[in-house]
Amino acid sequence: MSAIAIGKPVPDIELPATGEKSIKLADYRGKPVVLYFYPKASTPGCTREGLDFNAAIAKFRRQSAVILGVSRDGLKAQENFKSKQGFSFDLLSDKDESLCKAFDVMKMKSMYGKRVRGIERSTFLIDEGGLLRHEWRKVKVEGHVEEVLETLKAMRAGKLP
Repeated sequence: MSAIAIGKPVPDIELPATGEKSIKLADYRGKPVVLYFYPKASTPGCTREGLDFNAAIAKFRRQSAVILGVSRDGLKAQENFKSKQGFSFDLLSDKDESLCKAFDVMKMKSMYGKRVRGIERSTFLIDEGGLLRHEWRKVKVEGHVEEVLETLKAMRAGKLP
């Protein structure tokens, strides 16, 4: 599989999701998709990021956008995370890392002085036709959701290349 690239179609990998669903990105053709990858459910940074997306959900919906969160956590952990935090969007379980690998978010990171392999916090904006339009890598949670929303608005207004 070739690497993802701006202006190219995103891979259509099916994953189990919260709410007893199975989701493919193609399921959302006709709507923009904000696909965000986070390292681990129920950890402080990932909780903050999810809560920030959830707080802005009405603004994203006004742009007809769908938000999907992805981590390597199992479905039970994702269900618990979504329920406990009251997220209004689905979380996908990528235990086999198929979507993570397709979007090249698996990286070597340093944690407590040790090198570990994990998800690099990243977000991808996919247009109505399934093309990747923008990506954010090495995301810092603070202010990120607002930046994604502004980029989505620019895309919807035809102001993204």
